[in-house]
Amino acid sequence: MSETAPASHPPKEHDGQLGELASTAICGNDITSSCLYVSALAIGYAGKLAPVSLLMVAAVLFLFRSIYAEVVGALPLNGGAYNALLNTTSKFRASIAACLTVLSYMATAVISALEGMHYVEHISHGFPVFSATIALLAFFMVLSIIGITESAVLAIFIFITHIATLSLLLIVGFVHIAGNGTDTFVANMNEPLPSHSVVVGETPGLESNGNEADENVDSETPQKGGSLLMALFFGFSAAMLGISGFESSSNFVEEQKAGVFPKTLRNMWIAVSFFNPLMALLALGLVSISAVGEHQNALLAHLGEVAGGEYFGPKLSFLISVDAALVLSGAVLTSFVGVTGLVHRMTLDRCLPQFLLKTNRRGTTHRIIIGFFLLCVSVLFITKTASDQDQIKNLAGLYTISFLSVMALFALGNILLKIKRKNLPRPTQARWVSVIIAMCAVLIGLVGNALIDPSYLVTFLKYFIPSMLMIAVMLGRIVLLKACLSMVRSLTASIVGPMTRLTKGVREKIEEINAQQIVFFTRGDNIANLNNALLYVRQNEHTNRLKIVTITNEDVKVPDNLVQELQFLDQAYPEIDVEFVQLAGHFGPELIQRLSEEWNIPRNLMFIGSPGGRLPYDLGELGGVRLII
Repeated sequence: MSETAPASHPPKEHDGQLGELASTAICGNDITSSCLYVSALAIGYAGKLAPVSLLMVAAVLFLFRSIYAEVVGALPLNGGAYNALLNTTSKFRASIAACLTVLSYMATAVISALEGMHYVEHISHGFPVFSATIALLAFFMVLSIIGITESAVLAIFIFITHIATLSLLLIVGFVHIAGNGTDTFVANMNEPLPSHSVVVGETPGLESNGNEADENVDSETPQKGGSLLMALFFGFSAAMLGISGFESSSNFVEEQKAGVFPKTLRNMWIAVSFFNPLMALLALGLVSISAVGEHQNALLAHLGEVAGGEYFGPKLSFLISVDAALVLSGAVLTSFVGVTGLVHRMTLDRCLPQFLLKTNRRGTTHRIIIGFFLLCVSVLFITKTASDQDQIKNLAGLYTISFLSVMALFALGNILLKIKRKNLPRPTQARWVSVIIAMCAVLIGLVGNALIDPSYLVTFLKYFIPSMLMIAVMLGRIVLLKACLSMVRSLTASIVGPMTRLTKGVREKIEEINAQQIVFFTRGDNIANLNNALLYVRQNEHTNRLKIVTITNEDVKVPDNLVQELQFLDQAYPEIDVEFVQLAGHFGPELIQRLSEEWNIPRNLMFIGSPGGRLPYDLGELGGVRLII
């Protein structure tokens, strides 16, 4: 579903530390843990058509492979959907995607840790679940502070153990069916489809990873004559949550070796497409549909007990429970790794306070990691209820809408990239029809989950609105500071001394923020493009100083009218000090690095227009230089 882009110098990803196995393990622990819950969900809403619903989800995920590959191939930087929208639209719109992603990671970390400890309690009764959940979050906080390479070792161990356990269950299960007959499967195939006049409005069950609430799907006999279309619709909507974690790889792409990112997408798709439908098929062959609802909290453990028989069954069930606790812990690690890359990029773009960029001697941004841990713990306390099921339901509402919204926004970012940055080189391009179908499928999943439980949307808004208010404050802090300055000035008549000092401090803060220089490299663009560049800086950046830089050499000369055009624009925008700089040399990573150090201007505050395939470097090699035209 992808085609090669016509680029003579396709972009390369950052040459990071993580190879294919480590990168796949970090994000794969999250997405492959869906096997622990998604089969029961799909059967609860689609009945005997559950494998078909899961295959439909796998088809949608296949389309997203090319969508993610195109965007990250063209913009190989951390940030996922945020990075895609940042380079194609305004910073505020991009921050919406970032906020949704952070909320998704937050809910994933808390629910995964909580559910993992519930599995431990299933093995060891009386286990202190709540305090152990906090301890598990703290453990992965420390592990993330130590470094991503060390974290990857644990992720690989968990991932291999999980894949081996799932494979063992499939082998034992289908051998059991081959030896004992297909009577159960035939009986399930003769069952009528669920009637969704009963199911809609009830909370879908949440197992393991925490993408849904742990309440049992209605185990009563479904009404006869359920609609085939509705069964597939709600089965597909519930099963869409089984692909959580697919977006994680794009949030730490800079830590991956060159060429690894598209392989992680392929590996995650293979795992989901193979295990999820087969697990649903195995469940239909081993137990009745009504029994799925009864054992939904630990369906795979129950399947292992049935498939293994009287002797081997309890041992296999125990192994699956241990594996569930491990892989859910791996999903917590995925959240820490993904959110660290995303928040670091947002902070570089001045969407968040700059103190978060402080690194320790191991080179990790420990303040971001600690802040995410504290946020997770606060959410754990805020959502704590008398019933564990209600707590997970509240968290699931936050996660469901956040995750599917991020997927939809990433597809939107791909569309904007095609329209606004069509000349930007990229290794592959997703076909238009693939992007439209994938985006519509995610929106259908959003609608379906809202119909399954409308309280999901209410819970989501409780967290999303305060989060966006914080982002809005950061992006509008100049306006707020000016308003503060105006208030201070009105009081200086009566409180001259203290208010005068405060006025000076606020003014200096505004000047400090606006003093940050911005650089725009031009090859001699026409006045319309230069005007667009100034408009972008005025609307999106807090600065009053802009350097217009042109690099000259034997092949590139300064247009005769460039200086006059810049003088005109300098007069047209009196609030921005436009400085023209002409340098001899060749545009490339070395020049950008040198100018960044000489002028003390971060590379992510250096802008260019779309290179149109003429530039022999990608954005990753240029160090995060941003496209604004």
